Amino acid sequence: MKFVTFGEIMMRLATLESYRFTQSERFEVTYGGSEANVAVSLQNFGIESKFVSKVPDSDLGSAALMALRKYGIDVNDTVIGGDKLGTYFLEVGNNCRASKVVYDRAHSEFSKLSVNEINWDEVFEGADWFHWTGITPAVSAAAAEVLKMALIVAKQKGLTVSCDLNLRGKLWKYGVDANKVMPELMEYTDVVLSSVEAADIMLDIKLDTVENEDYTDTALRSMQALMNKYKNIKKVVTGIRHSISASHNNIGAIMWDGKESFDTKILEIPHIIDRVGGGDSFMGGLIYGLNNFDDNNTTLAFANSAACLKHSIRGDFNVVTVDEVMKLVNSGGSAKVDR
Repeated sequence: MKFVTFGEIMMRLATLESYRFTQSERFEVTYGGSEANVAVSLQNFGIESKFVSKVPDSDLGSAALMALRKYGIDVNDTVIGGDKLGTYFLEVGNNCRASKVVYDRAHSEFSKLSVNEINWDEVFEGADWFHWTGITPAVSAAAAEVLKMALIVAKQKGLTVSCDLNLRGKLWKYGVDANKVMPELMEYTDVVLSSVEAADIMLDIKLDTVENEDYTDTALRSMQALMNKYKNIKKVVTGIRHSISASHNNIGAIMWDGKESFDTKILEIPHIIDRVGGGDSFMGGLIYGLNNFDDNNTTLAFANSAACLKHSIRGDFNVVTVDEVMKLVNSGGSAKVDR
């Protein structure tokens, strides 16, 4: 299998030891972005992965690409030019105080990418799978247009297409609401990772209120409605997260394949090191599972375990192996010392 994804890689500046922005005199510098995070996960799982983007012709642009090359990601089709790399600032939460993100992505080189800068026929040569997220069309109208072209070519070439809706309300600022852009892009998509809120806001999947309904039942109704609206979609998955505090979460997932639902064991994460990239790690695990396991239950367990492990790793990238994920799957959630 050969995997391709498209999105923006950014410099991440994170506060240290749960300091607030107003207290911080130093930041930890790493690189990441939703699509790049998925590519790193899959490359670590042994799947050949390509990341396509645009970065500035500067030391910062080079550093961002080096962060991906370190893991073996193919970045040869990424466009290089201009001056600005997108940035995001992370205030790390703790206990009852949630983490906070501030973006500096306006006018980045990625946001100004044009359709004639990438030859998608060449990019997708020999590829099997294309992944995108709802973050890319939120960045700019230009990025949305380039993504649409990528999706058209991907389907013409017979690639499987996956999407993580990834609702980012802070990014949709160029005068068009998400529900005016996303529905057309969903027509090219086979596998979707969604939340009830994202499906509502981005795809107009409206549900009748059911008093005292459990979230998993609401999620199932949302997934069924989404698949009924988009006949091309073959699988919809929703993550389940119970936030006891910013540093203590329980996570699980549910899948609908058009005929029946599947769910996975809830995993407890009592001490979160870094939850950023958790959803991307789940997505990487899901894509790996769909291509390597014969049943949806194992696929979901693998994806959820991959996401669980990410919460123990600082930075955007989930630097774990298939064996490490499978040990967690097979242990049922315990973390015995590996001797």
